[in-house]
Amino acid sequence: MFENNKLCKLLNIKYPIFQGGMAWIGTSELAAAVSNAGGLGIIGAGHMPPDLLRIEIQKTKKWTDKPFGVNIMLMSPFVKEVMQVVVEERVPVITTGAGNPAEYIPALKEIGSKVIPVVASVALAKRLVRTGVDAVIAEGLESGGHIGEITTMSLVPQIVDAVDVPVIAAGGIADSRGVVAAFSLGAAGVQMGTRFVLSEECIAHDNYKNVVLKAKDRSTVVTGRTTGHPVRVLSNKLTRKFQEMEKSGVSTAELEKLGAGKLNLATHKGDVENGSVMIGQISGMLSEIKPVQKIITDIVDQMQNALDNVQNSCR
Repeated sequence: MFENNKLCKLLNIKYPIFQGGMAWIGTSELAAAVSNAGGLGIIGAGHMPPDLLRIEIQKTKKWTDKPFGVNIMLMSPFVKEVMQVVVEERVPVITTGAGNPAEYIPALKEIGSKVIPVVASVALAKRLVRTGVDAVIAEGLESGGHIGEITTMSLVPQIVDAVDVPVIAAGGIADSRGVVAAFSLGAAGVQMGTRFVLSEECIAHDNYKNVVLKAKDRSTVVTGRTTGHPVRVLSNKLTRKFQEMEKSGVSTAELEKLGAGKLNLATHKGDVENGSVMIGQISGMLSEIKPVQKIITDIVDQMQNALDNVQNSCR
């Protein structure tokens, strides 16, 4: 089905399906499973120290011989050391967030890596394409974690029209219908995070997965708008406290102090009331935990039915 897909050709992958590079839970276990299933698995470096990232990369190499990536947050205090690690380990694909990767592109290109930043606006997409990136991930506000201000459906076609590199759609995609919709908007592929949280290979705490399984369409909220770094999470005790503090006008420093360490508290320690449960709006339609291979196979197998539904609606 995807023999002529330009993203598959660019990255030498079977399906144009990326796994979101999620901090703390986008580990070697998940990345290797997604790559083995034909997609592009991505290790979420987050604020990971360079030595730990190297271990994750080497484990991924051990478990798959397929292309994989590393997502690097350019605001990380270890960003320069982390970039050196991915160069030394010759990671095939680098996705970036929270900044401009321009200064690192020459070194990454020298080892043959493909550089694909996450963007939340047309202006940023155009600026980064001028630096020589290979593709862009257009991420709508439906996504979990750090978000922009534009919906996926509005953002993707505008970026597709504005740049001459492949565009990967992200935010609110979890099944074949979402993939077909993304292609209809001009995307060459999709990125999914929330769908892969509910996979057997994801190392997130059972409490984290179970609270996502119980989520409804209005279960997520956005915190941190006053800090300039809005984050989509499940509503809980932490978000209510955060929102109260925001309304009272406390400083950004106080808000950041409240949020420090809260993602790990939820993902690894299972405290889903006082921890940060970063997850997308699409969580309301997810009802089971499945192996990664099954997730991807189901999407691919059901795409023809989704396409047929589109054609039938147009008759």
